[in-house]
Amino acid sequence: MNSNHVSGVALICVSALVFSTAGIFTKGVEADAWAIIFWRGLSAAGFTVLYTFWRGTFRNEVRQFGAPGWLVAIFGAAGTAAFIPAFKLTSIANVALIWAAAPFITALLAWLVLRERPTAKVLVSSVFALAGVAVVVGGSVGGVNLTGDLLALWMTLMMAALMVVYRVWPQTPAALPAAMSSLLLLPPALAMSSPLQIAPAEILILIAFGLVFAIASVTLAEGVRRIPAAEAALLSALESPLAPLWAFLVFSAIPAVSTLIGGAIILAAVVWSQTSGPQRLKA
Repeated sequence: MNSNHVSGVALICVSALVFSTAGIFTKGVEADAWAIIFWRGLSAAGFTVLYTFWRGTFRNEVRQFGAPGWLVAIFGAAGTAAFIPAFKLTSIANVALIWAAAPFITALLAWLVLRERPTAKVLVSSVFALAGVAVVVGGSVGGVNLTGDLLALWMTLMMAALMVVYRVWPQTPAALPAAMSSLLLLPPALAMSSPLQIAPAEILILIAFGLVFAIASVTLAEGVRRIPAAEAALLSALESPLAPLWAFLVFSAIPAVSTLIGGAIILAAVVWSQTSGPQRLKA
């Protein structure tokens, strides 16, 4: 692997680690989904813009924003609008299962748009990662809401499209499109909820959620510009076994045996996919 590829892998892994906490923030407050979206989005946008000023990249990102930046912002907003309600309407395990389809969806989009063929190792690893998440979900309790599952599927489609945009236009800035995706959701969030009426303690929690979401969004965007889209989506599957771990650490929720087994399969698949340099499938 070259240094650019290694840094891309590291950034995507950091993004998956941080994104895996989303279920904790969402399930840990009583606020409705749109109130969560409002405060998370407001704080995420603020932290992200401050980050660009701190790095001295704000003006450069404004100049490079362009149509690809708007595509990223729109796809990101559409994904987030489904992502948060999905956690309220279905289980974390089912969201994880549907998200595990991301490598396949991303690989298909990347092939259709870029003719970017995934490696044989990434394809095989993706199948094992999906099998691992299936094991996790197989041990979950029933009562899953179909609407939540469909929202999770929509979120997965939007994030796959976002990854492909960065592969088509790798010079698209990472920070400001992420901030704009949050800002786009503020008007509908205000219209569909009463975010100013939730408890101050929950507002502080959601501001912290905004900070970690900003970190996850920027590291994802920076990482996917450095490695193939399908590989980035596969690495993002690390989120699936990590989410139950956070639930155990924060809520003392003991993972089921199926969660431990499935999580081990996912981790093994991701590690195996990175054991040697990329070898692309031949046409």
